Amino acid sequence: MAQTPLAGRRVLDVTTSIAGPYCAQILSALGADVIKVERPDTGDDGRAWGPPFWNGEGTMFLSANAGKRSLALSLRDPRGREALLRLVDGTDVFLQSLRPGLAEELGLGPEVLRERNPRLVYCSVGAYGHKGPLQKEPGYDALMQAAGGLISMTGEPGHAGVRVGSSLIDQGTGTWAALGVLAALLEREKTGEGSVVDVSLYETALGYIGYHLAGYLADGTVPQGQGTQFPMVAPYQVFPTRDGELMIAGGNDRLFASICAVVGLPALVDDPRFRTNRDRVINRDELCAILEQPLRECDSADWQARLSEAGVPAATVADVADVVHAPQTEALEILQPVPHPTIPDLRLTALPVSFDGERALHRFAPPAVGEHTCEILGEAGYEAEEIAALAAEGVIRT
Repeated sequence: MAQTPLAGRRVLDVTTSIAGPYCAQILSALGADVIKVERPDTGDDGRAWGPPFWNGEGTMFLSANAGKRSLALSLRDPRGREALLRLVDGTDVFLQSLRPGLAEELGLGPEVLRERNPRLVYCSVGAYGHKGPLQKEPGYDALMQAAGGLISMTGEPGHAGVRVGSSLIDQGTGTWAALGVLAALLEREKTGEGSVVDVSLYETALGYIGYHLAGYLADGTVPQGQGTQFPMVAPYQVFPTRDGELMIAGGNDRLFASICAVVGLPALVDDPRFRTNRDRVINRDELCAILEQPLRECDSADWQARLSEAGVPAATVADVADVVHAPQTEALEILQPVPHPTIPDLRLTALPVSFDGERALHRFAPPAVGEHTCEILGEAGYEAEEIAALAAEGVIRT
């Protein structure tokens, strides 16, 4: 399979922060020509988010904007909007995450753009969704972790909830947006017509807690913070070892028996408190207190090797530095070197997908603000004199 199935497709990326840019980065790595539309003065908000910075560039911005060309123009200026509309006529995907209602106010809503270009796939990335009492409210990842229930169930028992440490909702929403766009493009091959794709951070959050929602609807269970415990299975959590911590997953009776054999406690298998997974979940605290004693006597790597040999899933708790230097990370070649004019050692996380054994890679580095403005407007039919005049009046940045 070709690694660039979207080659020849053009995407206008009118998004900021993480969710929308992450979607557009996925589409770029799949071969699309992605034009990132930014404000002429500051560019994408994500450029300023930090520290950390890498040679002056925001690492959050770098992580979500590889493989794009930057067009810096003002959407508040009618001349800037006219330039964007010219580009829409030859575009396959219009991706936007403007404040709710702003696209329509600016004349960039789906009805207007799809009237100009019926083949256009129009994708909106919002906060709470396209209908309902909160549809006009803005939102960010952490807000949706709060509103969508994740914070209430994350953290240690008896303590206030905490935010998941990565922008899980943003990147998940970007992934859903990319999936929706790909499905719409596939449908267009049959119908010749584009469509409107809508995703939101809130819906992504709800999708991520699907089994918790089902549990509440079944018997009223409201999940709370349980540390590293997986609530429906025991033992399935992090245990302390002599030199660190180890996650162990005993997902069925066979695995539980193997764990007991490895730690030298085979009699636990026939203990009436622990015979089935239901029993083990009910008596989790007693079970884990028993298992913790022998696990503290050896190092994590030793236990992981012994458990692995017995067929038990186990993983040492790693930090980001550990992950970067892990042999598995190196073997997967997912940290991709990307040539950059000011960051000679730039490496970015490539797409977590491969085709026929070949990873989908970023094609070039994240752009500077307005780096490709002249090039893109030239493609839209603007003469050099027109581009210079727009730049002089601050409508664009070159």
